[in-house]
Amino acid sequence: MRLTTKGRFAVTAMIDLAMHAQHGAVKLNAISERQHISLSYLEQLFSKLRRARLVESIRGPGGGYILAADAADINIAQIIAAAEDRLDATQCNSKANCHHGAPCLTHDLWENLNKTINDYLSSVTLQSMINRQAANDGKIVTFTHIH
Repeated sequence: MRLTTKGRFAVTAMIDLAMHAQHGAVKLNAISERQHISLSYLEQLFSKLRRARLVESIRGPGGGYILAADAADINIAQIIAAAEDRLDATQCNSKANCHHGAPCLTHDLWENLNKTINDYLSSVTLQSMINRQAANDGKIVTFTHIH
């Protein structure tokens, strides 16, 4: 199992978006500059995030992206799932056929790790990540969905 660059960058970009969207739509080139992620890579990621209904695109002057829901209602597991499809520690993609059509000796171990990771990432919201960042800067801020 590995968390790829897609998942890491998607989480970073979503935190950046949530932190900067309180004044309206955020342009991907601004996220690109702040987070040092290529614009073309962000375009690909945000296409996936939009399809997963985590962000909305705003067209025209002043356009860009906004969160599709409150930061407190979007969790890290959703972001990673949108970018990566899924994290899986098993060799069999959780099909339990890893040892000649049957579960291998360690299948349950890796399945439980999958569940633990997913439970943890599901419990961490964008808002909690923003709060952690703001605490480092000495301020707590709440961001809600803007239309």
